[in-house]
Amino acid sequence: MSSKLKELEEKLDPRVKRTRNLILTSFQSLLTEKGFESVSVQDVTNKAEINRVTFYAHFSDKYELLDYTVQKAFMSEVEKRNLNMCSYSPDNLRNLILIVCEFLVTLHSRCAQPHEQFESLVEGTFKKHLFELLSRWLKESKLPTELPATVATWAIYGLATHYSHLKKRPALETFVDEAFPLVAVNLEQFA
Repeated sequence: MSSKLKELEEKLDPRVKRTRNLILTSFQSLLTEKGFESVSVQDVTNKAEINRVTFYAHFSDKYELLDYTVQKAFMSEVEKRNLNMCSYSPDNLRNLILIVCEFLVTLHSRCAQPHEQFESLVEGTFKKHLFELLSRWLKESKLPTELPATVATWAIYGLATHYSHLKKRPALETFVDEAFPLVAVNLEQFA
């Protein structure tokens, strides 16, 4: 998770955490059942067995909830592999590409009827956090990092999106081996 989000969550009362997790679980279940376009705040509150006031105490709308859900899930995967605690290296980049591909494949397989709006919202959130992570990796360099981090963000997300939409996907490791040099060439100066 981003450091700001993690700090906020650590300070939350346990009851607030439970309610937030209940909202997230209900939302994720509804995404699988109905798809983002069809899910309403009322659906989430009914499934979570909470009232709308409680929902709005946590999130302003389903778009903010989607943003939070994507951020939390992505950063959880990054933290599992300790990629949030390191700097740029070819191995870390390879693992990051792998995580993004896995994440998007899982997202597309779990969400009923992914629509263009849903994919656009996920893309914006995902690229924002991917850029932040890459920028942190590169920050120790004396070289300018904004442009390389931007290019790498778009390349990784684009390649992972391509992979997640393939009808006949090659093995993930094979795809990552093919995709890696396309992203790494932009970041070689930071190795």
